[in-house]
Amino acid sequence: MCLATDKLKRKEGQATVEAAFAIPILMVLILLLLQPGIVLYDKTVMNNAAWEGCRLLTTTTAENDATNEDYIRRRLSSIPEADIFHVHSTGCTWEIERDGDDSTSEVSVTIRTEVKPLPLVDIGLHACGAVNENGNIELEVVARSSTQPDWAQASLEGTPRSVLRDSA
Repeated sequence: MCLATDKLKRKEGQATVEAAFAIPILMVLILLLLQPGIVLYDKTVMNNAAWEGCRLLTTTTAENDATNEDYIRRRLSSIPEADIFHVHSTGCTWEIERDGDDSTSEVSVTIRTEVKPLPLVDIGLHACGAVNENGNIELEVVARSSTQPDWAQASLEGTPRSVLRDSA
């Protein structure tokens, strides 16, 4: 009788049962944290590419338009061509708009793309209406920059000495 009660008091299978409940919950939490990380990575790379494009536009003429876009696309190539990072299976979704060159007072670069949401996350995004008609998340960054610094634009002669002399 002593052996029967000892077997009933053992809890050797308890960890297995707890793991069966905990592991799926842990995986869902990781999945929910993964999507914002992917979007943040994409936005960071896109933002850096847009600012580098602005710096390039301030020093080039309008004739180099195709070269400027290729330069920006090379910066964007650090984003993997997986649909969860950048929809590429149905054709490249990069939209790059450049405005201005070295002869204008301001330049801007706008970059847009689509990201396919992860499973389970897409259900919540569809319910919130945060996806487009293709079921993808749309990302957009805009970078604007003046072609000349403020001190150069304020100078009547175009030299920094006249600005320094006027401010003293």
